[in-house]
Amino acid sequence: MKKISIYIAAAILLLGGFACSDYLDKEFDSSLSEEKTFGNEALTRGFLANIYTNLPDGFAPLGDTQFTGASRDCMTDNAVTSWGLHYYTKIGSDGYTAANHPLLGFWNTNTYGIRKCNQFLKNAKVSVVGNYERDGDDNKLYDRYCAEARLLRALFHFDLVCWFGDAPLIGDDENGVPVVFDLSDPAAMNQPRTKAAEVLAWVAAECDKVKDVLPFRYSNETSNWGRVNGAVAYALKSRALLYRASPLYNSSGDKALWASAAQAAKDFISRNQQQSSPYKLYSTGNTANDYYECFTANPVYNNELILARSVWNTNQIEHVFMPVGFTGSFSAAGRTNPTQNFVDAYEMKNGKRIDEAGSGYDASNPYKDRDPRLAQTIFYQGMVWGRADKEEQRAIDMRYTSETDKGIDYSSSMGGTYTGYYLKKYVNNISCKEPATFPHSWIIFRYGEILLNAAEAVNEAEGADNARQYVNELRARAGMPAYSGMTQDQLRERIRNERRIELGFEDHRFVDSRRWKLFEGVTLANEKSKPYYNQLLNLYGVHITGTESAPVYTFGLAETVNSRVFNNPKNYHFPIPADEVKRAPNLGQNPGWETSGTDDAETDDTGSE
Repeated sequence: MKKISIYIAAAILLLGGFACSDYLDKEFDSSLSEEKTFGNEALTRGFLANIYTNLPDGFAPLGDTQFTGASRDCMTDNAVTSWGLHYYTKIGSDGYTAANHPLLGFWNTNTYGIRKCNQFLKNAKVSVVGNYERDGDDNKLYDRYCAEARLLRALFHFDLVCWFGDAPLIGDDENGVPVVFDLSDPAAMNQPRTKAAEVLAWVAAECDKVKDVLPFRYSNETSNWGRVNGAVAYALKSRALLYRASPLYNSSGDKALWASAAQAAKDFISRNQQQSSPYKLYSTGNTANDYYECFTANPVYNNELILARSVWNTNQIEHVFMPVGFTGSFSAAGRTNPTQNFVDAYEMKNGKRIDEAGSGYDASNPYKDRDPRLAQTIFYQGMVWGRADKEEQRAIDMRYTSETDKGIDYSSSMGGTYTGYYLKKYVNNISCKEPATFPHSWIIFRYGEILLNAAEAVNEAEGADNARQYVNELRARAGMPAYSGMTQDQLRERIRNERRIELGFEDHRFVDSRRWKLFEGVTLANEKSKPYYNQLLNLYGVHITGTESAPVYTFGLAETVNSRVFNNPKNYHFPIPADEVKRAPNLGQNPGWETSGTDDAETDDTGSE
């Protein structure tokens, strides 16, 4: 009997150090035969559940503190990492090749996920699963399971495009049968990639096939939490068409593509409004804390989350992100250092940029009267943190005058800050004396992003007057004044900035800065005349001296890691792993990477129009 080969080891190994509480991450026995697996209802369900282990997860890599234990925004202008062995520094400096690809897992996880989806779609049996008319979530269960697998397959294709551009489109053959390559036949897998723009259009079309087959929301979300639903299909279509309309894949500026993206976001909002329990921004009315709570309150009960990865009950997130001075039986590592570029992107509370006339910004008191989301996202000098009930509460101190005169949070053997900042988003206020674990879940789609998708696409398709309402809804949650009276160009810049801070450290900035083609014509030298928040390659921080009660702030290049490299067009996408190109040369290689460990590979173009 034919054995199932579903490649789950890599996904499971990545999750080391985390405790999982969700059914969807139960390991499936890959040694079982196809006949036994798909001849049994429970095993069929288990196979489908295992596909979810391939979903994107920005928290899983934090378990590897040596090489990936920091936010992936450390590959962008939003942050740096103080740990020299982290792969993100290599990516930022273009210091790797296709032969030693530091994030090979992005390719493997998605292609293996696609294969598992096709195996399920090809082999699942209606006679085993049943397809009965029932009340509730299990109505026509076979149809629902197949719709889940089809949607997951589309999501994995989308993720491939994000990181690699052109991607192999492995859907159904000309007879409508899902393609499952024979792994013993290298020639069968030697397929050319499809243009990224075409893959994105295909993803959107796949979403249309399932978006109204799946329940928009499950009636029992406790037992079905983490499963894809109709809302995920609407959300993925919105994001895929937004990317398709963006300059990287729409060089002609075709407004029809923007109109399609705008309609997709509006469709989500309209369908959502029809629900008895719609998705909505997490808001208790406390603008000083709601944004923070969105990422620290129990994710299962957060109506902003459309799709999130499994709940991990862990304190690894706190360990990796918190300032290094918080120590005890639990000690922080502080491995992600947000840049001054990112901090300066936050407006003043009156809605003005810090360098705008009348803003009221004071460089000697730089965190006063800022967008409330700044204090909910970033640890900065003088911020009070720690458990008061455990006598651990104190002001954060990152001053540095000399090795004998420095603040407790500046550095340690575990890590430190190159920028004068640490990441607060996702971090619960843990006791270092008596550490607990907290529920964390990586967010893949949330309602706040849908509003930003709508704002961006509507602004491009229809103009500022119709777009402002969407971004203003987010700003209202944050306690920020509404935008008004802007031109399309002006609002475009503000929407991009809003997206940067609202979705910061959620794995959006790397792709957003590329799909907008922000790097065109930019060099280390010629961007220095711009405000820090508009610089992509020069990375800044703050050097803090003085006393705790009277700190002195000096803004300038970050310590040690203070620049990025962007070779055009090479760094728009990652290289296809060299071993994959050697096995299947028709894949081609991304431009700029052809001699990077793949001399014998054929070349390919960018996938852009």
